[in-house]
Amino acid sequence: MLNMKGFFALISVFLLMAFSIFQEGNAQIEQPELGIRVKEVLTIDGKTYKDLNGNGVLDVYENWGLSASERAKDLISKMTLEEKAALLLIPEYPQFEEGRLVLPNAHINQGTRYFIFRETPTAAVIADYNNHIQEAAEASRLGIPAIIISNPRNHLLPIEVPGQVPPGERGQFSFWPNTLGLAATRDLELIEDFARISSREFLATGIRKIYGYSADVATDPLWSRIVETFGEHPALVSDIIWRIVRGYQGDVLNNESVTTTVRHYPGGGAREKGKDPHFEEGRYNIYPTEGSLRTYHLPPFRAAIDAHTTSIMPYYAYPSNESANQGLPWFSPNQQFEEVGFALNKGFINDFLRDELGFLGYVNSDTGAVLDKAWGALDLTEEERFAKALNAGTNIFSGATNPEPIINAVKQGLVDEEIVNRSAEYLITEMMMLGLFENPYVDPQIAEDVVNDPASQQRADEAHRKSIVLLKNNHLLPLTDDKMQNIKLYVEVFPGGDNGVNTDNLKEKMIEYDEGITIVDDLAEATHAFLWVSLA
Repeated sequence: MLNMKGFFALISVFLLMAFSIFQEGNAQIEQPELGIRVKEVLTIDGKTYKDLNGNGVLDVYENWGLSASERAKDLISKMTLEEKAALLLIPEYPQFEEGRLVLPNAHINQGTRYFIFRETPTAAVIADYNNHIQEAAEASRLGIPAIIISNPRNHLLPIEVPGQVPPGERGQFSFWPNTLGLAATRDLELIEDFARISSREFLATGIRKIYGYSADVATDPLWSRIVETFGEHPALVSDIIWRIVRGYQGDVLNNESVTTTVRHYPGGGAREKGKDPHFEEGRYNIYPTEGSLRTYHLPPFRAAIDAHTTSIMPYYAYPSNESANQGLPWFSPNQQFEEVGFALNKGFINDFLRDELGFLGYVNSDTGAVLDKAWGALDLTEEERFAKALNAGTNIFSGATNPEPIINAVKQGLVDEEIVNRSAEYLITEMMMLGLFENPYVDPQIAEDVVNDPASQQRADEAHRKSIVLLKNNHLLPLTDDKMQNIKLYVEVFPGGDNGVNTDNLKEKMIEYDEGITIVDDLAEATHAFLWVSLA
């Protein structure tokens, strides 16, 4: 058995390996474009560097000619425990008033650099917001840039968000079918094109990390989040996830990549009667069929790892010991699993995700997974929960805003500072590889032009057409001019509100598309009907 010194030595080897797949070409050879708004520039041998800590000396972490790993290690050595702990948090987006970042900002000041953005202003506004945040970050002691995170933005959201502007509108991201619709196309090349196009839109606005996509296999038809999955077929979901990751990140993580956080490990689709672990009654994953975890739920995560996804997000749930035998090493002689949420579950993260599946990236908790939704561990103190998650292998905590529990956990000996360093190094390395230390700024006009590119929407429209599933034909399709002469079409949208699609504008779109369509207002006169039913 390894002693602690040997354990940390082994962890260091894993960390060095973690981004080795990206190291070729990682160190810059030619002068990169520098985005400088606050700090000064150092000129050495005709090359320029950002003096991010303002000491007038070129530090290793400021030297774009070195590898991301070298630079990250140097920066970690300069950070305080407080700054490293704050880096491991993902709060909500900073507040803006009248287009300006509200300062001072407690999160930026404490060293937090990852923020989740949920609003839907235009691309130019998102880009401008990014620049404000990056200026505040650049002005900090060490000049560490920020990473803006978003959920997918190219589909209608499955839940109503106040002020939501649907994609496809002027200044919004291109509008594609939702995930089930993309899967229904069965066109993997088109899906990879979607990821590339969406990635360009994210990149142009300054959003460099996506919470997506869901690798969950939908094995429970009652689960409400099926709409966020790519369906029930493990092989198809795996093929799609592989292409999604490569489409966003590229072959090598670089300054044109958007990093992916594939979720919800080890598969959120293992539900019972549709109950979801956002709520206490659905706090467990149950696997009623022997070996079903490996057979149905894990293949898409293997595909994500093969595609080198930067991070993986565990689900809130814990594995239930009422499950059939899943063929994993048992937690104890009498318990197949430790019944604690996956973000705090060493057996599923360090022991299985890393050691068996070979995942070399970082683990990003779901929102509140170590706070109010730490199922199976709510009897622990916050310090104990954070320590348990860090020791299990989770590296960054969505929904957490206060670094004190992590700081206290280190001081109380619940978690070694080397484990905090390891997590911070993953994150700093990611920022380095994305080129954010050189230039985190974007051009709002370019962002607007990119999302308004008609070629992108044309490709998306093709996906919409391919996503349509014909259940029964009755010899009607394909429509010919002769058939059209005999058709009187009744059209109605349910519900009939002003939700972006209503009966009148749908009729107008149909006539605009083909003037040969005869639309009637009285159902009794119709030979056929077109009904649009929205479940949102």
